[in-house]
Amino acid sequence: MVFKYKAAKISKPAAGITRRILAHCPEVMLTEHMLEKGAILPEHEHPHVQLVYLVSGELLVEMDGQQFTLREGDSLSIPSHISHKASALVKSVALDIFAPRRDDYL
Repeated sequence: MVFKYKAAKISKPAAGITRRILAHCPEVMLTEHMLEKGAILPEHEHPHVQLVYLVSGELLVEMDGQQFTLREGDSLSIPSHISHKASALVKSVALDIFAPRRDDYL
């Protein structure tokens, strides 16, 4: 199945954050998150495994009691049911892969 970027479902999960659903099937989902400087993705957890690739920018991430900075080209693996949050230190773009697909995003 082909997914066209211009036809991607767009949502705004928090102030300053735009989410695009890039591709999905029942087993996996690819999303893009565009974060304006200062945007905060509030603390949350989910049953999905999540991989994050920071395309551009810089994010301050808090996960499982630790805090660290992701910079352009860095990746992160988030196990299921681990509490995490992110703050955009500058305008940033991240690609996220979820397994299985996040039906709540659809």
